[in-house]
Formats: sequence, C-alpha cells, structure tokens
Amino acid sequence: MEAARGRETSQSPADPSAPTGRAGRNLPVAVGVGLALGAVVLVSLYTVKEIFLGVMTAFLALAVRELTQAFASRDVRVPQAPAVAGIVAALLAAYLAGPVGLAAALALTVLALLTWRMRAGAEGYVRDATAALFIVGYLMLMGGIVALMLAADDGADRIAIFIAVTVSSDIGGYFAGSYLGRHKMAPTISPKKTWEGFAGSALACMIVGAWLVPWRLDDGHLWQGALIGAAAVCAAVVGDLVESMIKRDLGLKDLGTLLPEHGGVMDRLDSLIMTAPVIWLLLELFVGSS
Repeated sequence: MEAARGRETSQSPADPSAPTGRAGRNLPVAVGVGLALGAVVLVSLYTVKEIFLGVMTAFLALAVRELTQAFASRDVRVPQAPAVAGIVAALLAAYLAGPVGLAAALALTVLALLTWRMRAGAEGYVRDATAALFIVGYLMLMGGIVALMLAADDGADRIAIFIAVTVSSDIGGYFAGSYLGRHKMAPTISPKKTWEGFAGSALACMIVGAWLVPWRLDDGHLWQGALIGAAAVCAAVVGDLVESMIKRDLGLKDLGTLLPEHGGVMDRLDSLIMTAPVIWLLLELFVGSS
C-alpha cells in the first residue's frame, strides 16, 4: 500500500482528460477499484465466512505468482506450486486447528519446498530455496493470522477492523502526503513518503480504530481502538517500506498490473501483511478469544 505518500508513477493516466490527484493517479479509477475490492471483502465476510477465506486464498495465490515472476527477473527460480499449496494448507489449518495447525503447516511447507527444489540440481539451490522460504513466510504471516482472527465468533468484525484501519492509513497518508507533504521520511527507499503523510495516516488510523473497536466488539473501548490505530500505522509504514525495498532490489516499479491504478495484488497487500500480527495480538490482549 501507499501509506504516508502519494502514489509513485512513471506513466500517464490512460485517459489524459480524466481527473488525477497530485501524485498522478487516476482517482476515479483508483477509487472505483478500491470500492469494488471493499465490497467483495464485506459481502464475503458477512454472508459466509468461509467465502472470505476463499477470496483471501485466491489473493495470496496471485501474490505468490507475482513474487515468483518478480524473482525470476533476477534468475531466481522459486517452486511456485508447493509454495501456493503450502499457503492454502496454512490458511485452512489455522482456521480449523488454530495456532498449532498453522505451525504444523508452516513446518511441512518448509520441508516440501526444500525437497522440491532438489529436482533442479545443486546450482543456485541455496539462493532459490531461500527466496521460496521468504515468499512463503512473508505471505503466511498475513494469511495464517487472518485465518486465526476469522475463526473467532466475532471474526468477521475483527477482520473488518483490521482491514478498515489499515486501509485508512493508505487513504490518510495519500491525501496528506499529496497535498501537505514536504519533509521526506525515507528518501533512499521511498522518495515520495513524507512525515506529513505519516501524520495523516496516523490520524486516520486512530480515528477509525477508536470508532470501530467499541462499536463492533463486545468489551471494546475507544482508547483501545485508538491504540490499535497507532500501532497499525507504524506496522503499515514498515510494510510499505519493505515492499519498496523488494521492488528497488529487483529493479521494478510495481510487482504486478492486475489492479488498475493500484498495481498488483502485492501492492495492495504490503501494509496488510505487517499490520495483521500487530492487530491480532492487540485484539487478543484487549478482548481475548471468542
């Protein structure tokens, strides 16, 4: 995600006459895609939770594909099939069996990846296996923990809070960074990220958290929601910077092009990956398992 900064772009909008933000995005298209994604999430969450689990599985499978293709640009060969199978297994195991199931799925996936890569020979084995473990660990961090949140009786509300708080970081950071941004936060990693954008992200996260937590969760309090928002914005910015580092190392602008004006799936998941464990842990501390 692009929290705390305007979207970097090297291309003109498809329609030069379309309204654009100061960072160059075609805002109507970007907003439309964002609303469509939000509708898919909310409908699946509040109808049958298992549908949301399927939606998340599909997104993570696409994310594996984007990362394996990105690594391939540097001649790093990641075994895609066992990586996807492992992530699917981890989501199901976490949802059905809790943390023990998630740990077991992770351990078996590591074993499968190390064994699978042997078929291609010794050359580049350490490089490729390390990349495969990075991808699986990176995406399981989000997928497995989100599945743990979803399994709770109030899991739909927990997921809605998690996503809404993280997305508010993106929105608050985009507008504050685009219109007020002056002081660079990490110019060598993400040149358009500013401290003003970070402040906008923090404000938006804390307001949304303080609103949703007491409204949607039993025994939830305003101060808890504000604290969740404050922790989430820090994690979201780290997630954004981590993906920026990956793209810079690989020499890529975006990791994919599936979502118009948003980039690829990974460009939407980067902040969510890092906020998932933070929000899950705080919710467990504040309201416990249900």
